[in-house]
Amino acid sequence: MIDLRLLPAALLCWLACGVLVGLPDAAPFAAATLIGAACGIAVVQARRGRATLSGGRRGSARLSVILTSAAVALALAGAALVSLAINDSSRSPAALEGRATSGVAIVEITGAAVEDLGAGSAGGIAARTRVRGLLTSIEVRDRLISARAPILLFGDGEAVAGHPIGSTVRMALSLRPADAGSDAAFLAFARGDVDVIEDPHPFVGWAGELRAGFTEAASLLPGDGGSLLPGLAIGDVSSLDPAVDDAMTVSSLSHLTAVSGANCAVVVAAIMLFGARIGVRRGLRIAAAGIALVGFVVLVTPQPSVLRAAVMALVVLVALASGRARAGLPTLCVAVIALLIADPWLSRSFGFALSTLATAGLLLLARPIALALGRWLPAPLALSVAVPLAAQLACQPVIVLLDPTLPLLSVPANLLAEPAAPVATLIGLVACLLLPVAPPLGELLMRIAWLPSAWIAAVARFFAAHPEGRLPWLTDLPGVLAMTVLAVLLARAFLRRRWRLTAGVLALAILVSAGVGIGTKLGGSGARPSDWEVASCDIGQGDASVVRSKGHFALIDTGDDPPALLSCLADLGAASIDLLVLTHFDLDHVGAATALVGRVDLVLHGPTDGPSAVHLLDRLEAGGAQVQEVSRGARGTLGAVGWRALWPPAGDIEPGNDASVVLRTDGTLRSIFLGDLGADAQRAVLRIGDLAPGAAGGVPMAAVDVVKVAHHGSSDQYPRLYDALRARVALISCGIDNDYGHPTGELLGILREDRAVVLRTDLEGELLVSANGDGMRTWTERAPDRDPTTSVGAAN
Repeated sequence: MIDLRLLPAALLCWLACGVLVGLPDAAPFAAATLIGAACGIAVVQARRGRATLSGGRRGSARLSVILTSAAVALALAGAALVSLAINDSSRSPAALEGRATSGVAIVEITGAAVEDLGAGSAGGIAARTRVRGLLTSIEVRDRLISARAPILLFGDGEAVAGHPIGSTVRMALSLRPADAGSDAAFLAFARGDVDVIEDPHPFVGWAGELRAGFTEAASLLPGDGGSLLPGLAIGDVSSLDPAVDDAMTVSSLSHLTAVSGANCAVVVAAIMLFGARIGVRRGLRIAAAGIALVGFVVLVTPQPSVLRAAVMALVVLVALASGRARAGLPTLCVAVIALLIADPWLSRSFGFALSTLATAGLLLLARPIALALGRWLPAPLALSVAVPLAAQLACQPVIVLLDPTLPLLSVPANLLAEPAAPVATLIGLVACLLLPVAPPLGELLMRIAWLPSAWIAAVARFFAAHPEGRLPWLTDLPGVLAMTVLAVLLARAFLRRRWRLTAGVLALAILVSAGVGIGTKLGGSGARPSDWEVASCDIGQGDASVVRSKGHFALIDTGDDPPALLSCLADLGAASIDLLVLTHFDLDHVGAATALVGRVDLVLHGPTDGPSAVHLLDRLEAGGAQVQEVSRGARGTLGAVGWRALWPPAGDIEPGNDASVVLRTDGTLRSIFLGDLGADAQRAVLRIGDLAPGAAGGVPMAAVDVVKVAHHGSSDQYPRLYDALRARVALISCGIDNDYGHPTGELLGILREDRAVVLRTDLEGELLVSANGDGMRTWTERAPDRDPTTSVGAAN
């Protein structure tokens, strides 16, 4: 019998915190209401008990259990909201609430630095590296404001990345309130130098040195195995190759680098078993396991999934010390409740949600699934399949919010990869601990751990190379609800003995879903014109355009969503890229470029704007690409298409939007790609003019068939440039419901006056343009207001 008594309390705590972290002003009233209701139920329960003792009618035992469970749930949820109300005042001081500001701040570094290659600017400051911190005070116009506000800090280079966890630093920064309910109260952007005013406490400092030493040593190991090993062993993904990271995500293996229950279980089990083998008493073994667990949490940093697993492990150790068994689900509920009371903002953490749901899936579903599969499979194989299937089943309704697909290959990928994970984790962790004290032995163990790490990376790359294993799914709330229904049906099928009808309904639902997904995919592929020449990928708020000629492909920018980019390129048949143009180094134009390492022949780029841009180009060059900075006048060919760079001019020019590489291609279609040029730069491009094919000098800007609109359709446009281009098709690449208002009414008005057919990735998905006799044919992935194919007349 599964003990469900604490489940309502855990669910109510989670729901209350999840709603009210976005409405913190309502938390005190909601807390008072919940605690008042709990007290009321307690009074009713007490009166029922007195009535029973005085000889009254004996109440139902079931009703008594229900009332007690309800009172406990309401009281604990109220306690979590009290914690929310108390902590919100220090997270968002009244002097900082709801507005941006700048000043000199004291910040404690609380997380590992993560590099954002080619990140854009925010608040006028280049955001190259991000790190989590705790803002303790900020001086604004000679006024010192105290706070305990978690922040997400952005900065450039070593100024932010070079400080270990636990350091206290002083820096000039600008603050901007984060979205309501975010685990960070503010987004902070560092300005200038950073001064260290206090080194990490020794209790924390040792862990930072161990992490750094192990990560540096592992980076010397060959291939993907060395890049992945720190993530498997200690959860440090700072040096993880972005291409491997993307492959792990696409193949549903990214949980292996998120330190969680499996890692904590390995540590605790190793201490307990080793202690038993050498004859240590149980009490000392439990104490040693607890100390080792705390040290492990410090080493891997207290991420949400780590905290959940560690609290569960501590509850189990306490239960063992008291001689009482502790069931899995109540232990999970205790951990969830305790953590939500300590930090209500965990309620909106995807890492916390996925870790908790995966654990619940293993506790509730792994055994029934293994028993059901055991009818056809050997018991060890049935259990091996049941574990990843149970976790995937529980997590999938949340995963579709991050990736609206149905991963059909996730179970075989996990089946192949997961047996190697504990080996890499345990041996890698021991190697990490031994490297400072016994370097030869530590290096030997690290090389042994490299083998399972390399195997996992190879599995990830293999399954990521087969995007057909991921069926499209509904997005947002409809997708969550549909996936929840599907998951419940499957769980019911495994939990009930008489499951044939349920299994039949489930099979029908899967077949229908798969049929719709495959049909949509095949239908889209069938309708897609085979002779397309220009494409815009649907990669959200960013740019990624493709030109094709005679089996050769040019990619202009990459966006910042590697899975979306790779999926688009796979749909277009672009297995390799002959020419990659990085117009400038904002994140929404180059963020996914590392996913193309090893697949590019020639890279053209504009002026670099810092070490992150140089590092990105070095990565592409190390993958075999020829890298070349380009300026106006450069030209070449792609199959039968000629290309020319129209901007930027040679010489010194300030990097950024107005230094975007402007590329013109002349093939069956004449196209121009304007990057993120603003109005002033567009005016300069028009003034300089174009070099027409065969011309000896400058002539007025020649007309084109297709224009990739500048800067996602912002209002910073020069209408006369579009008048001169006279494009019949305008492609706008922007994200749906983006916060910038792209494309703007002003830009759409300009295109309307020029009578161009406007195609938008936010509304219509992937966009294709091909020649059609004397005119053109366009194709859109989705078209709510018109036929997906549209014929367009020839350009003037």
